[in-house]
Amino acid sequence: MKLNIALLAGDGIGPEVIDQAVKVSNAVAAKFGHEIAWTSGLTGAAAIDAVGEPYPDATHEICMAADAVLFGAIGHPRFDNDPTAKVRPEQGLLKMRKALGLYANVRPTFTFPSLIDNSPLKRERIEGTDLIILRELTGGIYFGERGRRDDGDTAYDTCTYTKEEVTRLAKLGFELAMTRGKKLCCVDKANVLETSRLWRQTVQAMEKDYPEVTVSYEFVDAVAMRLVQWPNSYDVLITENLFGDILTDEASVISGSMGLMPSASKGIHTSLYEPIHGSYPQAAGKDIANPLATVLSAAMMFEDAFGLTAEAAAIRDVVNKSLAEGVVTEDLAGKNKAYKTSEVGDWLAANV
Repeated sequence: MKLNIALLAGDGIGPEVIDQAVKVSNAVAAKFGHEIAWTSGLTGAAAIDAVGEPYPDATHEICMAADAVLFGAIGHPRFDNDPTAKVRPEQGLLKMRKALGLYANVRPTFTFPSLIDNSPLKRERIEGTDLIILRELTGGIYFGERGRRDDGDTAYDTCTYTKEEVTRLAKLGFELAMTRGKKLCCVDKANVLETSRLWRQTVQAMEKDYPEVTVSYEFVDAVAMRLVQWPNSYDVLITENLFGDILTDEASVISGSMGLMPSASKGIHTSLYEPIHGSYPQAAGKDIANPLATVLSAAMMFEDAFGLTAEAAAIRDVVNKSLAEGVVTEDLAGKNKAYKTSEVGDWLAANV
């Protein structure tokens, strides 16, 4: 099979971790008899520096022509520390989500047996955790009307959702739950927010179409608490943009490192696969960043975008082997030898 993949390395450690995912993907393709055509595009601060905008038209054309997008990270301190900046790397991410129709962020959270004691949570609380959070990506407060009043001292951000946006995400959640533990949790704040009441009403109306799925409805603050108390009680959770942004980062530490968690963003046009960590500019160019989340995102890409389950399993197997044998970067090494980012990538590719 020929796989046409857009490659958006982005900023900070993005290019370094993406390089390792490419090494592993190429090794898997060679092992299973596939051909990968990689096409690189600019995004984020790198794109602003080059052409003045964070998601150029040329990059969008590359993504639209691809079967899938493998994405690194975006962000740079010079924009974070300048509240007056008119153009920001994150604007490119929001523009890309809208342009590609990336409506659902798929965030798995699971534990690795060899690293379970690295988690800040007690072993007995997290053993058996295997949950997925579906975060809606194209609506909510991030895309609502915003501004300042004339006096400049009052700001506002508007949260807006349509029934169609909720239905689209919830349908994916129900279908995913049917392939797993048949439990779905709708996370909202329906006691306060009208948009949350729309979410709850819409999901309730869909329950009859999925009679085998047990559905619960929980307020976001309660879920934030339960994620650190009993994360293994959840299976599939669905929620809106802002709540999902916060909860997925909270859930990511359960595994013991944000550098281990992959994600996918399901798109109407082209789906995107990326690690959940940020650009980590402090580590850029030092060859110390953990590439495993990006490599596991490539595994999600092989399985989800191309239906290549054996290839995805091969990647997950070699990642588990690297963890078990201690071939890891400094964030996971403890008192043992720490491998460079590039050394981990070389080892993974050689052991596929």
